[in-house]
Amino acid sequence: MRKTHCSLVLLLAAALCLLIGPTIASEAESNFDDDDGVVEAVQDDTPALATDENGEELVYESPKYDPKQFHFVDHFDDIEKSQKLWVKSQAKKDDIAEEIAKYDGVWSWEAPQRIVWKNDIGLVLKSKAKHAAIASKLLKPFTFKEDKPLIVQYEVTLQEGQECGGAYIKLLSANKATDDLTKFNDKTPYTIMFGPDKCGNDIKMHFIFRHVNPINGSITEKHCKKPKDRLEEPFKDKLPHLYTLIVRPDNTFEIRVDHNIINEGSLLTEFTPPVNPPREIDDPEDKKPEDWDEREKIPDPTAQKPEDWDDDAPPQIPDPSAVMPDDWLEEEPEMIPDPSAVKPDDWDVDMDGEWEAPLVDNPVCEKVSGCGKWKAPLIANKEYKGKWRAPMIDNPNYRGKWSPRKIPNPDFFEDLTPFKMTPIGAVGIELWSMSNDILFDNIIITDDLDVAIDYAAKTFDLKRKYIDKESDTFLNKVMQYGKDNPWSWRIALVLIVTPLAFFFYRLMSGKKDTTATDKKTDAVQPDDKPSDNKEDSTEESSPKTKKSDLDVKDAADAADNEEDSGKDSTEDVDGGASEEKETEESTTTKPRKRRVRKDAS
Repeated sequence: MRKTHCSLVLLLAAALCLLIGPTIASEAESNFDDDDGVVEAVQDDTPALATDENGEELVYESPKYDPKQFHFVDHFDDIEKSQKLWVKSQAKKDDIAEEIAKYDGVWSWEAPQRIVWKNDIGLVLKSKAKHAAIASKLLKPFTFKEDKPLIVQYEVTLQEGQECGGAYIKLLSANKATDDLTKFNDKTPYTIMFGPDKCGNDIKMHFIFRHVNPINGSITEKHCKKPKDRLEEPFKDKLPHLYTLIVRPDNTFEIRVDHNIINEGSLLTEFTPPVNPPREIDDPEDKKPEDWDEREKIPDPTAQKPEDWDDDAPPQIPDPSAVMPDDWLEEEPEMIPDPSAVKPDDWDVDMDGEWEAPLVDNPVCEKVSGCGKWKAPLIANKEYKGKWRAPMIDNPNYRGKWSPRKIPNPDFFEDLTPFKMTPIGAVGIELWSMSNDILFDNIIITDDLDVAIDYAAKTFDLKRKYIDKESDTFLNKVMQYGKDNPWSWRIALVLIVTPLAFFFYRLMSGKKDTTATDKKTDAVQPDDKPSDNKEDSTEESSPKTKKSDLDVKDAADAADNEEDSGKDSTEDVDGGASEEKETEESTTTKPRKRRVRKDAS
C-alpha cells in the first residue's frame, strides 16, 4: 500500500506540473504590456532572484563597457537609447508580388518569454511569414587594413523553435547604399553575412563574404563549407545561444557556438567558389572529334546466341502436376451481390445509373477450397534464361575519356589577402521566417577577442549558468516537456484518473470487507478494549498470534465453560482436533457461535 501511495503522489506531481506549467508561463507573459513594442515590466529594475549551484545569487546588471573597444555594441537593456540606434526598413522587395513585398515585420524591445531577469531586454522579431528588416550604423566603421581581427558576436533565442527561416545578421558595406537605412533590403550590399539558418532538414551556419575581383571589380559571394557536425539543438531547444565569428588578418577564421569551435579553416581554401580562379581553363572552342571512342567495353561481335536459347520463355509456368481439389466449386462465383443491400430511396437512375447491390464474399466459398475458375499454381520455369546478350570484351578502339585542352585563364588573378574586405559601416537584420518571437541580444563587433569573451561572461554565460541549473530540476523538465508537447497533458490525466479510481475502489471495497468480518467473527479485533487478564492481553497484542490460534483458544475456553456450568453447548467443539483442522474451521466463511467464559473480555 505504501508503494501505491508513492506512485500516486509521483503521478499526481508530474501531471500537475504538466498542467500548470504552461499556465504559469502564460501568467508570466500576461504581466507584460506590448504597447509601443516595449514591455512594461522592463521598467522594473529589480532583478529576479537567480542562484548558481553553490546557492550564490546571480545578479544581472547591464554590462559596463568602454565604447573605444567596440565598433558596435548594444545590449538592448536601455530601450530608449537602443531604439535611437536602430532604423526599421521602409523598403519593398522588387522581385515579388506587391502584397508581400513590403518589409512589414514587427520588431519589439522586450524581455524573453523565459524570464531570468526582467531588465535583460532583447530585440524581438514578433511576426512570422513577413519580410522584416532593421539596421543600425556602427559606432565607427570597421576597416580591414589594420592588423587586427574582426570579431562578430551575438545571441539568438528561437523562442518558438524554427522550422523554416534564418536568424543571421549582415555586416553592411560602408558606401552610399547604407547612408539611408530606411531603404535597407535584400539587395543592399553587405560585406559579411553570418548566422544560423534552417528550412526543413537543411541546416546551415552561414558565413558568406563578398569578394571584390581586383582586376574587373566584380563581386562574388564566397560561401563557407558546412561544418562536419550537424547543428540542430539551437533550432529546437528554445534556449539562448551565442554565435561568434572570428576572421583574422592571416586569412584564417573560426565559427563558435556557445564558445565551442564548430568550423575553422582558411579563407583561401574552405569557400565555394574559391577566392582565386584557376590558372587554366578548358578551351571553349575545342570540340570532341566525331571518331573519338570513349567506351571501355563493347559487346563481343563474334558471339552468337545458342540455338536452344528462347528469349520469350516466361520466368514462371503453371505447375503441370497440380490437380484441382475435389471440393473446388467452379460454378460458384467468388463474390456475390449483397442480399441484404437495399437501393437508397434517393437513387436517381437518370443521374446515378442502374442500381446494383455491392459485392460481398460468397459465403459458400468459405467452407471449401475455393470458387470460380481453377488455375494451377505457378512454379519456376527451368527453361527461362532471359534475353540473350553478347558478352562484353575490351574495346580495341578505346581512346579514354575526352576532355578539352587547357588554355590560360584570361580572368586569372591571385589574391593572397582575402581578409582585406570591403569596410563595414552598419549592421542589419533582414529576415523572412515561419517562426515568430526570434530574440536577438548582445550584438557586438570588436577587434579584440578578449573583449568579446569578457562581454559574453557578463551576459550570455551568466544567463545560461542560471538556465542550465534551473533546467536540471525534475519539475522544470516536466513543465518544459508539457509546454513543448501539449498532448502529454491528456496522457497525464489518464495516468492520474485511472490509478485514483482503482485506488478508491479498492479502498471502499476494503472497508466493506472489514466491517463484514467484524460482525461475523468473535476473534479479537484491533478496536476491542484491552483485557483485564494480563495473559490474554499479551496474546491479543502479539503481532505473531495467528487467527487460528485465537480460534483454538476460544474453542478450549468454550469447552471448559461447558464443563463448569453443566449446560449443553450450542456447538460441539473438539478441543483436541489437529491444528490443520482448526485452521480450516477458522478460515471458513460461515460464522460459528461460541460461548465465551464470563471472565473473558
